[in-house]
Amino acid sequence: MERLPRGRHGLTPEFVAQNQRERLLTALTDILYERGYAETTVAMIGKRAGVSKSDFYKRYESKDTCFIAAYDDAVERIHETVRAACAKRSDWVGCALDALEALLAFVTNEPARARLVLVEGLRAGKGVYERYQEALQSFVPYLRDGAPAPAGGPRPPEATDEAVVGGIASLLARRMLAGGIEPVGEFLAEIGEFALTPYLGATEARRIISER
Repeated sequence: MERLPRGRHGLTPEFVAQNQRERLLTALTDILYERGYAETTVAMIGKRAGVSKSDFYKRYESKDTCFIAAYDDAVERIHETVRAACAKRSDWVGCALDALEALLAFVTNEPARARLVLVEGLRAGKGVYERYQEALQSFVPYLRDGAPAPAGGPRPPEATDEAVVGGIASLLARRMLAGGIEPVGEFLAEIGEFALTPYLGATEARRIISER
């Protein structure tokens, strides 16, 4: 998000306010990625965004409210990524694997936003942790809707969907903390087999991944 020109520019107050909000969210996200939640300050955010301290407090009440806005924005971007991937496929397996591939690409290409959701969301206090849990729950329908049952057995219980989504988030967070995500193709096989096995069985999940 580019800074606005100095002096008179003829832009509406509404446009200026939105531009500043977006720059502040980007600045907070980038500084969190570099320094972590505890070391990030309002002064740092404003300086990085090119927004005065007084204007910061016009847009957000505190660092925490700015963080929550950035968090919600990052979660929605991930939703858009997953929705777009699923929209291209009608079969459950194809949708699941395309969504995972798109998710991994997002984490690779947007590491600051991914870390905000997957790592910093667990460090910013009880209120944000609850938001993290809500975010995880919001991705469950992507797995639950149309999910098959393993051959010769019943469909896994609904708690399985939540466990798979939580497991994927945990795997991604650990890889990020360990130094980053491998190239998408390399990690997709591992995380894809993890996601498909409860629904298809280990043998079928492995076969599908090997043929992708």
